[in-house]
Amino acid sequence: MLLELRQAWCGTPSLGSLFLSYSSAPPVTASCHSLRSCHTLQKGLMDFWQCRTQCWILPEEHEGWVGVLGVEVFCLLTLLMFFPHQAATAPRIPSTRLALHHFDTSYSLHLGALWPSVRAGLLCEQKYGALLNNFAAADHVPEELELLNATDFISEALQKVQQWQRGVAVGEAATGCQEGSGEGRTGMQAEIVAQAEMSPPLCTSISSKIKCYTFPRGDITRFRPARPDGLGLLDYYLMDAASLLPVLALDVQPDEFVLDLCAAPGGKTLALLQTGFCGHLAANDVSVSRTKRLYQILQSYVPKEVRDTVSVTSYDGRDWDQVKGGTFHKVLVDVPCTTDRHSAMEEDNNIFHRRRTKERQMLPMLQLQLLMAGILAARPGGAVLYSTCSLSPLQNECVVERALDVARAQFNISIHPEDLSHFRTLFQDTFSFFSECRLGELVLPHLTANFGPMYFCKLRRE
Repeated sequence: MLLELRQAWCGTPSLGSLFLSYSSAPPVTASCHSLRSCHTLQKGLMDFWQCRTQCWILPEEHEGWVGVLGVEVFCLLTLLMFFPHQAATAPRIPSTRLALHHFDTSYSLHLGALWPSVRAGLLCEQKYGALLNNFAAADHVPEELELLNATDFISEALQKVQQWQRGVAVGEAATGCQEGSGEGRTGMQAEIVAQAEMSPPLCTSISSKIKCYTFPRGDITRFRPARPDGLGLLDYYLMDAASLLPVLALDVQPDEFVLDLCAAPGGKTLALLQTGFCGHLAANDVSVSRTKRLYQILQSYVPKEVRDTVSVTSYDGRDWDQVKGGTFHKVLVDVPCTTDRHSAMEEDNNIFHRRRTKERQMLPMLQLQLLMAGILAARPGGAVLYSTCSLSPLQNECVVERALDVARAQFNISIHPEDLSHFRTLFQDTFSFFSECRLGELVLPHLTANFGPMYFCKLRRE
């Protein structure tokens, strides 16, 4: 590499003398012309090494001299400055280690005593759920999964709501008797009534058509790979079960126009189609390569007649309002983020790589722009669901709060955040939730329920 650097700098590998003068005119002239071709780099390096070595590198007009610091030494020092990973004393720090250091610094403050268990969850094998494909001929799959002790966590939640509703009737009857006898309502009865008061939003925010099987807490059994039916459609899709919560919270109703602004690789898009309610689904992702993966998911799981109701595009999501603004009933904005679990475990495509520092620092701005585009794409009265797979409040609540201010100040749009705390009550047996979010809900990784992280917040455009 030293030879290559010297050749690039001087145009010849033969400059080995420590003192270069006009007597070696051809190579020096080549060297000076090469230096003048990148004046900014030349001046910066000369100033740096002149200060560091107390040697003189003469100005550009003295073409007869490169300086008393020889080209070989100059190139060697430059190499060590710009390529420290080549030196045995300065090994490259893995991106995963940089990510964990960042997480330890910021999340220990944000999560407090919860961070050690969350950290352990991030570093252990992720847990998955099996999203059943309603379009496949796979009636035997639920029975097969139940024999393995897996359960549909969504159906369980609906059953819990029904139990609360039945409990209310009993509780109200008991309360009436006690009031007749002058006695008050017991603590348990009060709790039942309080839960029942939450049941209307619980029922309306959950699609019974979405079925996702998970293993109980502490059970780390793996699902078998998906299998095709007679028509070639796969029977289920393996995904982080927490990724379904944004889709459930979006609460798609029959014949609604739905936009998935950052759709790839396609898990949430597939879940939206499983509701059977999308009149039209626009699935967009700026990455052409990721969009190809989305096409593959649709072809593997969705029949052609349903695929025809889906339009797949590769626009920059930040400009979506200029394409089809104010037209969608529901908008899902699952933004790019630090993908905390991937960043802590995988070197490949890790956003904590040093070359991606600026990209990572600009994430909150990108997320805000995408959320604003989603808000502008929704029609008045429509809903926008913002989600990330990060624990960072800077990418979660702070982005939402900023979007509310921007929508009001710049577009005169009133946005109302909806309360999703009932999701905590419904799914507490399946997921571990963070109870101190200012806005929205956050699923925390945990060794016994190692889903997430998944943040989601629902906004209503007035």
